[in-house]
Amino acid sequence: MPDFDRNNDDNIGPKPNKRSEDDVRRFRESLRNGGKDINNPEALEEIIQFYFEHEKFEEALTYADRLLSFEPYNAEAWQRKGMILNNLFRYNEALDCFDKALGLNPTDPEAYINRGITLDNLNRITEAMASFDKALELDSSHEDALLHKGITLEKLERFVEAESIFHHVLQIDPEHIDAWYELGYCYDYLDKPAESIRCYDEHLNRDPFNYNAWYNKGIVHNRVGQFTKAIESYEYSLAIKEDFSAAWFNMGNAYANLGRLQDAIRCFKTTLTYELKDVAALHNLGNAYEELNDFHEALSCYSSAIEIDSQHHESFFGIGCCHDAMGHTEQAYTAYKKALDIHPEYSEYWYACGDALYNLGRIDECIECYRKVITLDPKDSEIWFDLGDTLGEKGMYSEALTALGECTKLDPKFAPAYFSRGKVLISMNLKEEASNEFFIAFNLVPELKKEFEQLFPNLTTDRLFAHLFGKQ
Repeated sequence: MPDFDRNNDDNIGPKPNKRSEDDVRRFRESLRNGGKDINNPEALEEIIQFYFEHEKFEEALTYADRLLSFEPYNAEAWQRKGMILNNLFRYNEALDCFDKALGLNPTDPEAYINRGITLDNLNRITEAMASFDKALELDSSHEDALLHKGITLEKLERFVEAESIFHHVLQIDPEHIDAWYELGYCYDYLDKPAESIRCYDEHLNRDPFNYNAWYNKGIVHNRVGQFTKAIESYEYSLAIKEDFSAAWFNMGNAYANLGRLQDAIRCFKTTLTYELKDVAALHNLGNAYEELNDFHEALSCYSSAIEIDSQHHESFFGIGCCHDAMGHTEQAYTAYKKALDIHPEYSEYWYACGDALYNLGRIDECIECYRKVITLDPKDSEIWFDLGDTLGEKGMYSEALTALGECTKLDPKFAPAYFSRGKVLISMNLKEEASNEFFIAFNLVPELKKEFEQLFPNLTTDRLFAHLFGKQ
């Protein structure tokens, strides 16, 4: 599931200090004027600390370099520079700094942790894991080493191992906010939604302003069909971060699942105010309009999605559905065919093409489409029925009986299939066998007797069929 809180730049920062911005301003002024503090490492450390905490990383880097010009063998200073570079996304340079720090102090677990974070950012996962393990060799209970190793295991989708590590962290510190968050993330992927929600609640009890945690909790609620609770979680997330487009989008999906389509439309439109070219939001907005039978608005949304992504087969399919509903069969087929050309392994597109071709009277092509659906989804009883029924209309009776038989094997209570088999057998002049099929069909759906009477009014008094109507 999406997780918008994993930027992996959350290095273990320098310890907080009490310097005010005025203090730092005085230090800067002194440095600028060549005053007595120009060679004062403590003053430089305070300035670096201040800028790091305020995420002014370029300024922090300037003073980190100045500090290292005075103390080139200061392992802590090299580590701090590496952390700054990591937050500037200059990962290879950061890695060099951590290696220099470890060359000066090879027993510092925090340097190994920060090095592992940087390696992870470079997608050098195996090396990152080795770096975290080295930190744990030096300090087996180091919470940050455990936490980041667990996060890396999550990236490798080794969620059972990650879960174990986060439990270990919580045994050391039951109040560890990040461990509760990551454990919730693990449980979601392990398909344990109740445990996932519980962990997110534990995290939110300690950090109620984490909009990502509210968002992830909403995702879990949505997955298990708790749409109202999902909406509540998304609303909390948006109360904290109003421009969180993913929360607007998923809240729209939750409203759509509840059938509250106007609310869904509002959410999708809000998503698009923040993400103008969000294809998924445009497509789902089109879906909502289509559900409301506002086909012109739906077509506009689907077309806009395709303008952004010409390969968005779902929107071509949506266009086809709208034209189908409006009775524009030729245009519907054209759109379905475009979707099919992009994604030929999707059985629903073959099925839709087949139905459109049937309505266009292109029966042979329709049958070929239905056959393709069966190769892709042989356990779908409905496609076996449609193929069999169409083959029967075409006069291909033996193949029709086989297809309809497959339908009833898959779904023994599929009454229309027995009815169609009866029609085929009548066409083959096998009335006794036909009577048996109609007997099953009428027992399953008595209303089918009316259809029989319309199709075969002369057979209701035939000795082989009269008993089906209580006329014997």
